[in-house]
Amino acid sequence: MLAPDELAAVDDFRFKHRMPTRAAAVRELLRLGLSAIGVDNGGPGVKSSNYGVFDRGPDGHTQGSPEPDQQASG
Repeated sequence: MLAPDELAAVDDFRFKHRMPTRAAAVRELLRLGLSAIGVDNGGPGVKSSNYGVFDRGPDGHTQGSPEPDQQASG
């Protein structure tokens, strides 16, 4: 959750740079911030799905999920 002034800053950035969505602006701000501290973002043309915090299996975020019989009963 963002404070109202933080949200206003994201929206100002979004409109100044003609970003299509608030989410796109947040992703770009994160990319810029990470590159400022020396984190390699893969360069231009690389999709955000090609890197991230969590490892992804071939089917997306399903790697490491427990088998149906191993899930806790609810």
